[in-house]
Amino acid sequence: MYRVAVSGINAVDNPGPGVGIAKGLKEGSLEVSVYGLAYDAMEPGIYMKWLFEKSFIMPYPSAGEEAFIERLLYIKSNYGLDAVIPALDAELPLFIKSSSLLESYGVKTFLPTEEQFKLRGKDHLPKIAEKIGVKVPETRIVTSYEELNKALEELGFPVMVKGIFYEAYKAFNISQATSYFNSIVSKWGYPVIVQQVISGEEMNLVGVGDGEGGHLGFLAIKKLWITSLGKTWTAVTVRNDKLFSLAESFVSNFKWRGAFELECMVSGSDVYLIEINPRFPAWVYFAAGVGVNLPERLLKAALGLDPERDWNYPAGKLYVRFTDDLVTDISQFQQVVTTGES
Repeated sequence: MYRVAVSGINAVDNPGPGVGIAKGLKEGSLEVSVYGLAYDAMEPGIYMKWLFEKSFIMPYPSAGEEAFIERLLYIKSNYGLDAVIPALDAELPLFIKSSSLLESYGVKTFLPTEEQFKLRGKDHLPKIAEKIGVKVPETRIVTSYEELNKALEELGFPVMVKGIFYEAYKAFNISQATSYFNSIVSKWGYPVIVQQVISGEEMNLVGVGDGEGGHLGFLAIKKLWITSLGKTWTAVTVRNDKLFSLAESFVSNFKWRGAFELECMVSGSDVYLIEINPRFPAWVYFAAGVGVNLPERLLKAALGLDPERDWNYPAGKLYVRFTDDLVTDISQFQQVVTTGES
């Protein structure tokens, strides 16, 4: 029995990947006990006892490495813990920095390096795209109103206004662009990315790099319906050779280690790289559902086992996310609030 902790169990309107990861692990060939790592007592994953045998409230990453590691070692010493699969951008730097220390205590991870993690910054996309031979939308990096106005004049409308790591909005006029610019700066600071809008089909690819230039499998999808927050609600599997070539070039050139998602726009015969995410997306269960169980493969790699590498999935499989209802006892909530675990 392997005991593995998974974060991102906030299965709300802006869901984390944790529930999908847990479902993949439960449906795999390994015998696992899955723990949920939460940051709030209201995260729904805490109460999904068929997926998470136990759940623990974690200190926010902003509390620092010591408190974070102390909590994980508490779980290790009291309940056993063989591996952790972190699934949220905000906590990844802490896990990456602490991976060697966790390893010394017997807690395995399979994560990108610090240098690889930095590639997720949208300001790095043009250089990455050039190296792997793919297009990116015309992009301007701006740090002032003057630069913003110049970028808008050069690119025209509509444009995407993005934080360097988080948030993205489509602006159709100067007023909207300025408002989004101000909002992003107030939350995340400079720089802000202003990007040409590419029309076409939105396609994403999820995979796991083996850290040596190869990979443990890919799955590509075309989004059919997204929420107002931009989350995939329905999608269909696709097999796009140019997308696969892009992904293979990415893992080969950067020796990517761990989970990743490539967000792309496909316009005719052109593929544009829009964003790189250094973790599993919320729709990762789709991969397990069509026979490419990436969560389990990543866990096997972390544990030093030999993961499968085949990924010959069928095109035309449909993914549908849905909401559900769960009724439980208030005592579970009270236990989480008072003890920090359930």
